[in-house]
Amino acid sequence: MKNIKIGFVSLGCAKNQLDTEVMLNVLADEGFEITNEETEADVIVINTCAFITDAKQESIDNILDVAWLKKHRHLKKIVVTGCLAERYRRQIFEEIPEVDALVGVGSIKSIAEAVKRSLSGEKCTFFEDKNTSELGGGRMLTTPPYAAYLKIAEGCDNRCTYCAIPLIRGRFRSRPIEDLVEEAKLLEADGCKELSLIAQDTSRYGLDLYGKYALPELIRRICEQTSIPWIRLLYLYPDKITDELIDEMANNDRVLKYVDLPIQHINDDVLKRMNRHGGRETIVGAINRLRERVPGITLRTTVIAGFPGETDEQYEELCEFIKETRFDRLGAFAYSREEDTPAYDFEDQIDEQVKQDRVDGIMALQSEISEDLNRKKLHKTFKVLCEGYDAAVGAYVGRSEADAPDVDGKIFFDLDRGQHLHKEGDFVNVRITDFYDYDLVGISKKG
Repeated sequence: MKNIKIGFVSLGCAKNQLDTEVMLNVLADEGFEITNEETEADVIVINTCAFITDAKQESIDNILDVAWLKKHRHLKKIVVTGCLAERYRRQIFEEIPEVDALVGVGSIKSIAEAVKRSLSGEKCTFFEDKNTSELGGGRMLTTPPYAAYLKIAEGCDNRCTYCAIPLIRGRFRSRPIEDLVEEAKLLEADGCKELSLIAQDTSRYGLDLYGKYALPELIRRICEQTSIPWIRLLYLYPDKITDELIDEMANNDRVLKYVDLPIQHINDDVLKRMNRHGGRETIVGAINRLRERVPGITLRTTVIAGFPGETDEQYEELCEFIKETRFDRLGAFAYSREEDTPAYDFEDQIDEQVKQDRVDGIMALQSEISEDLNRKKLHKTFKVLCEGYDAAVGAYVGRSEADAPDVDGKIFFDLDRGQHLHKEGDFVNVRITDFYDYDLVGISKKG
């Protein structure tokens, strides 16, 4: 549709961001003009998140903000896509009448049709079967070209009692290795230096297609057919950390020594009520094997505080485990009571303030651990992927292999004497001279 400008708001995780990139590509192929200026847009597409209460509220707030533009500015139509649309398809039209079209997670390739029909005056919905919809597709990158994500699977079969993802995203479905390798080659041609493999459960990759955990084979195939120097693995589950995967991480120099290993808790009773696969012994075993066989590995995790029935003693057990294990990176979240999940109806729901106090306690503990770990990095030199110059700070900024995009800290650095200016996507050796909270400060070195 010539001269029709489309604006986009993309919320939530990197997996949702990739859906946005597919939709942007579909719309561009249909002749729509993409604009970053919301006040210029004829149509705004809001790709929403609905994982927890805070994410739902952020999605609703963004829809209402855009609705103001429809009333007071140039905007003609609003299209809501993603997890909120999938989960609350009936309520959105009723409660936010400014919305003109809804597109579910299995229908993102129908986005152009949704825009066209809304512009014709039709209030429309697109909700194809998310369990059979085609995965992958062309993308218009919204990340810098040097650091891209590759979504290797969709959906989840773990059925944790607190989680709405299977309800929203459907069952776990892997993409074929051949498709992923071809996409990795295209990303490399665009300048990709860091490729992050993502899914709801990346370690489960291939079980549905090949009858086995095929992540190690996928990594090898990507490394054989591309020269992308950094391959990052996110969202690996402790019960699926195989010896073959650890060997690949230990022996393949292009696989970053970094694992995002969400444990959620450590107490066996809490883990059982969460329906997590494997208890304390499984978690400790996975961590020990990774640290023993991949020296220097960076471990990131997430934990939930205030799950229904969590006692003071169980919370203290979690804190003690965090003290002993000393994760390099850790995020803590208050349990969010989500309708249509089993835990919603559990007895012994915990007061919101108690949950937040427990989160604050964990993060205070982790802050001390992080400060100690960062202090040990002083005067050491790390290979850093430069993300450009931050004029507000007055320094270059980048990340080491220990820092995943969007979720971890940064390394801010100045030029040493005799150094040339750095470009986005350059690898730079940086000697650490200081640190602030979760970020490091340093000087780039020659060689």
